[in-house]
Amino acid sequence: MEETKSRFKRICVYCGSSSGNKASYQEAAVQLGKELVEKRIDLVYGGGSVGLMGLVSQAVHDGGRHVLGVIPKSLMPREITGDPIGGYGTLEELLEIITWAQLGIHSKPVGLLNVDGFYNSLLSFIDKAVDEGFISPKARRIIVSAPTAKQLVTELELEEIDEEKN
Repeated sequence: MEETKSRFKRICVYCGSSSGNKASYQEAAVQLGKELVEKRIDLVYGGGSVGLMGLVSQAVHDGGRHVLGVIPKSLMPREITGDPIGGYGTLEELLEIITWAQLGIHSKPVGLLNVDGFYNSLLSFIDKAVDEGFISPKARRIIVSAPTAKQLVTELELEEIDEEKN
């Protein structure tokens, strides 16, 4: 793999402590980790060693990049036992970080790795909310999605978010 430099020093990845039911999800997690390594991007993530987040972090670590895990103390016992928590937490984190971009708390693009169309329903819902006047078209553009890690990182690198978009 040829190493190329990205405009990002680090990327925060939100993903589940579960692995999902399809091998394609696990493969995409590993590919995302490898893409970060190839682009010389460090990882900030939820701190778990199981599920998809464990796969991403291990791939980044194995590739020699810095990995920073952030995990609440209340989740530490479950992490130690390896119990997957999964579920609504990742969705809540996603919506929160999109909201923060909309409010101008940060000015980073938000990417969805849309493996096998996993996020199609959510994106359709958001598009419906735009059509119905509940989300502005400018705020909709905060979200960047792509089906592969390579394509997603490339699109995120091209994206610029500023107050004008929100």
